[in-house]
Amino acid sequence: MTAPSRANVVSSFTVVKGAMIDETYAVFAAWDFAHSKRENLDRLRTENFIGSSSVTWLRDKAKVLNRRYEPAGRDRPLVILAKHGLPVEEWKPLLLWHMTRDEFLVRDFLETWLFSEYDSGTFRVRTEDVATYLGDIGKRGGVTEHAWSEQTTKRVAAGLLKMAVEFGLLRGSVAKEFVSSHLPESSFLYLLHAMRDEKLSPSKLISSPEWRLFLMRPADVEHELLRLHQFKKLEYQVAGSLVQISLPCASASEYAERMVE
Repeated sequence: MTAPSRANVVSSFTVVKGAMIDETYAVFAAWDFAHSKRENLDRLRTENFIGSSSVTWLRDKAKVLNRRYEPAGRDRPLVILAKHGLPVEEWKPLLLWHMTRDEFLVRDFLETWLFSEYDSGTFRVRTEDVATYLGDIGKRGGVTEHAWSEQTTKRVAAGLLKMAVEFGLLRGSVAKEFVSSHLPESSFLYLLHAMRDEKLSPSKLISSPEWRLFLMRPADVEHELLRLHQFKKLEYQVAGSLVQISLPCASASEYAERMVE
């Protein structure tokens, strides 16, 4: 029986626990597809092969992994890539995309608020700015599991900014500054396949708000498509309003297999 979707649930718990990039990579690298998700996470709790400092912290990490990912389903390519040792810098953007399939707050924060600040030319962002954004989260379809205290709101705001730092979008401590980042070529190609798997037309793929997760505008996507077309990594043709994109593989899963050949 498939668990009900929690795609619109706003979870303070998972945000406060952070991106857990290195821990997720390590767990997925050791994942055994012959066993269930529960069995794999039970082994993590028993063996603590990621070196958590306490039983409580280990339990919380397992809980976050259980909440965020479906290794036997939509997130299987992430696991395959970790098991084959894809460099973390190439894997990290894919982790962000997969995480935000079922983590409403992180997705909405990056696509709606952070990108808007970036696009408007804002140089620095602070925790109190994010706290103001959080006050309107219900108006954008987010459902909180319980009312947040002022302290919880501050912790969530700080957690969202910390995630943006961990994924290379911001830098700094108290006041965070935007970073001029560039998606690795292999990561960009994977994301193109993943978005096409969602049945987006070529023009909608280019203008998809999901690129905002990486602070990319449609013009940035087009520029990268033209570059990759020039180097024969894909085919990108534009004739008036007609856009055609031909990618190397039939799906993101197939491209993931190619990435680690």
